[in-house]
Amino acid sequence: MDDGNTNSTCTECDGQLRSNGTETVCEECGLVSDENAIDHGPEWRSFEDDETDRRRTGAPLTRSRHDRGLSTEIGYGSGSRLTGRKRRQLARMRREHNRARISSKVERNQVYGFTEIKRLITELSLPDSARDQACTLFKSAQSEDLLRGRSLEGFAAATVYAICRTLSMARTLSEIVAVSRADESELKAAYDALNRELGLPTGPIDPTQYLPRYASKLDLDTDIEQCAREHVETLLDNCAIGGRNPSGVAAACLYVAANDCPDCDSITQASAGDVADVNPVTIRSTVHQLEEC
Repeated sequence: MDDGNTNSTCTECDGQLRSNGTETVCEECGLVSDENAIDHGPEWRSFEDDETDRRRTGAPLTRSRHDRGLSTEIGYGSGSRLTGRKRRQLARMRREHNRARISSKVERNQVYGFTEIKRLITELSLPDSARDQACTLFKSAQSEDLLRGRSLEGFAAATVYAICRTLSMARTLSEIVAVSRADESELKAAYDALNRELGLPTGPIDPTQYLPRYASKLDLDTDIEQCAREHVETLLDNCAIGGRNPSGVAAACLYVAANDCPDCDSITQASAGDVADVNPVTIRSTVHQLEEC
């Protein structure tokens, strides 16, 4: 196996340069023309002779756990066979250790809320960064005593919805309610409290963020999606979508683009409204607004 690749010629003797490890060296005169001293490997060392698992850094810190992942855990693996008495002793130690990790009701609520947030993030296919920010927002709401008299499930769903709004992620309220353990009224009450007390930098979501998912659900080609994107830009340029549901605007633009294409099967206003979870009247109103532009 070759340990390097010939890149170019040496500036001193016109010899061939070869990359070996972190250096680029001339094969003729030995000139070091380039070097990379950064070691991208692990920072730990091991002086063991056997082939054991030498990892010692543990899991990375994360805001999605109430203790940020700093607490230890008693594992289940063992290097030798244990007696029944020793196994029972370890089971008791593991149980008491798990109980000691949650020392107050505040931490217990955080554990439950963070678990619900992680479940919602997974169901909605959102990135890990949104999960961490939602957990941080949940903790901030708990510090401001906003959870009193409100459900934990509602606040978990509200934090996920708030992060989607602040990061301009295309997720509607109905989509979050569909996978949440809280109903719409609980989510709205929690979200109103978050928005009012914490002053979230929320704003309207760009309708173009909905186009890829809605086009996929309606089995539309990328050409139709691109045409719908142009329709959205036309509405934005004419300031014609103020106060309108961005999800409905995206569905209406897809409806117009699909029906204007002669090589594509047309879709109905009802099917476009079902995808965006809006009334066909909303689709029809946006279509009329687009025709006026």
